Amino acid sequence: MAKIKGEISNDFCPQALYLYGNYEEDGTPHFGLFCWYGWCWLGEGSGKLGVMACIGEEKRTKDLIRRTGMFSANLVNEPLLPLADYYGCVSGRTTPNKMKRLPTVERGQVLDVPTIAESPVSLELKVVKEEALSKGRLGPESSESTLFLCEVVNVTIDERLTDKSLPVIERMKLSQPVSSMAEEAYVNFFGQELAKWGEPMKSL
Repeated sequence: MAKIKGEISNDFCPQALYLYGNYEEDGTPHFGLFCWYGWCWLGEGSGKLGVMACIGEEKRTKDLIRRTGMFSANLVNEPLLPLADYYGCVSGRTTPNKMKRLPTVERGQVLDVPTIAESPVSLELKVVKEEALSKGRLGPESSESTLFLCEVVNVTIDERLTDKSLPVIERMKLSQPVSSMAEEAYVNFFGQELAKWGEPMKSL
């Protein structure tokens, strides 16, 4: 395998997509699409699984996380992709009726956050620290990137994925997770391109 110098990017480094969920002040569920998501361990002896969630720019989703100190992270699978693409392409700050399209919403079992019944894995997250990472050329209001360090408080999972009589690859096929890793394309974890950004939502 020959390797050459490339551009600094995360292309071809797969990360799953998640829909972050929170409630508006009036109780309306709100979801946004994100992929800057990673796992961590919250300190020696804590015994707590943590999440690093980074959100660039100022968004309605970020407003709500700051207001409530909690949110859900719902793994995007192929059936959810049209709705996830819509949430990712439409701004909640400039489109007041963005949430006219909703999945099947269930209230979190532990935290007061909306989770998505169609998602194979939903996590309820409590923010333990917020860190401002950068301010870009467009100014602090429009382009600040923020890292939320969170504790995983609860997980709900499709019960089929807990059946260890099935090989893990078969359970991966059941969960159908989606990634976006290069060239504004959605792909699955089995080498298939699903669509370009902005295309799946046209089917709604």
